Amino acid sequence: MANNNENKKGKVLIRVDGLKQYFPVKSTSFIQEKAFVKANDNISIDIYEGETLGLVGESGCGKSTLGRSILQLYRQTDGRTMYYGRDIDDVAPKYVLDILSNLVSKRKTLDKLRQKEAQLRAAYEAMPESDVKYKELEKLQAAEKEARDLFMDIVQLIGGFFVADDLTQISEILVKEYKTGVELRRLKNKLHEDKIALDGKISILKEKGNSSAEIDEKTGSDRQKLKQAEEKIQQKENELKAIRDDIYKLMEQYKKHPDFEKYEVYRDKGINLARLTDEEMRVLRRDLQLIFQDPYSSLNPRMTVGQIISEGLLAHKFFSAHDEKMQDYILEVMEKCGLAPYFINRYPHQFSGGQRQRIGIARSLALQPKFVVCDEAVSALDVSIQSQIINLLLDLKEQQNLTYLFISHDLSVIKYISDRVCVMYLGNVMELADTQELFDNPTHPYTEALLSAIPTTDVDNKKEVILLEGDIPSPINPPTGCKFHTRCKYATDICKKITPELEEISPGHFVACHHKLDKGKNKE
Repeated sequence: MANNNENKKGKVLIRVDGLKQYFPVKSTSFIQEKAFVKANDNISIDIYEGETLGLVGESGCGKSTLGRSILQLYRQTDGRTMYYGRDIDDVAPKYVLDILSNLVSKRKTLDKLRQKEAQLRAAYEAMPESDVKYKELEKLQAAEKEARDLFMDIVQLIGGFFVADDLTQISEILVKEYKTGVELRRLKNKLHEDKIALDGKISILKEKGNSSAEIDEKTGSDRQKLKQAEEKIQQKENELKAIRDDIYKLMEQYKKHPDFEKYEVYRDKGINLARLTDEEMRVLRRDLQLIFQDPYSSLNPRMTVGQIISEGLLAHKFFSAHDEKMQDYILEVMEKCGLAPYFINRYPHQFSGGQRQRIGIARSLALQPKFVVCDEAVSALDVSIQSQIINLLLDLKEQQNLTYLFISHDLSVIKYISDRVCVMYLGNVMELADTQELFDNPTHPYTEALLSAIPTTDVDNKKEVILLEGDIPSPINPPTGCKFHTRCKYATDICKKITPELEEISPGHFVACHHKLDKGKNKE
């Protein structure tokens, strides 16, 4: 089946599409219109497997909010966050069953939305240039997004089957596949939990001095149950394979349609994190971890280092509470993170800031995650300790093939650790490029100003520091058009009215600006 989450930069691990994170502001009166803090406003970025994406911007620009929204610690207000670290079959979320069970009605809804979109576009194009036209453009963009979101929900799951005039048969067989997959996953999870429980039981029997023969006798019924469970799983896997063979045969019929490949390319096995329930999201927590900014308040002072690291391992059933293998694993993780074995029974107050941050890193990486948000992970540390922690993160990234979203306001740190850099301002992405490209050729006026403020010891480098005049506008009532226009020396009338699209100006270099720069010189 087609998969659209790979390109020349490698496999996309997380795809953020149109993410919005609005926080309601308490009204002071009954008649006052409800207001929102627009912390993240229509953000779209790809994060590639194995890379470090640096996220930079002034305080209050929405960096930390974006990291937490991707992890769904803050439930995003709108948009899609697709995760490709696991197949959708591994989680089998409820939203998939809703879409597959209602394909016919959702297709009718999509047709109506497209009609509405066409009417708005015709009205907009017939209008003369005016302020009213800009408002109609916003309506058109909203209608386009609504239709596109529903289209993507459907076509991601059914691919080329979208060409079918009647989706009834397709809906039935895909629902059958989905439900069988859910049952298979339930059986596998139960088997995993039973194996963990058996390991714990064996450890307890060993501690009590039972011989191998006695242990085998006392765990015989448990082993028999495991064998029966494995047989059930094999039966269910055979059943699922038969259903998928039927789907493949059905697909062969539709492959002859001229538009089949046009839609099949959208099919993928990604999981829309924004649509998951809390319970479903909990399954993925081990994959998606966070390293906190403050190494002092992020650790429970009443727990030892061993307990802090083991907490997640027990919650995600890596081990049972009595499994003797857990302590060996914890010591191995501690060693990788530069923590001595004798630290295991100490409490957080007995450590320095750098050591505490190592404990926080060990806690996150013990779960063998695939994606880690480093939220100002070194900003609370001394400069000498910062370099140690950054090098540790780089080493662990190589060892475990980790993907980082590294949030910082320090551009020097960002330049050192990041493969690509994303520049944010007031909830929007202003510029995104490979690190060296962005530092060598800043194309957005805001990026230019940030880079000019980096301290340097090079006396020959007499670069001009660009001072941004005025205050950052309120995220509750941001400026229309480009949000940066109130502080930009290149701003013109179009900047005040139309929001610039994030467009690719060279391979891998994206910028959202009506007046792009060439090494600091305005050329438009």
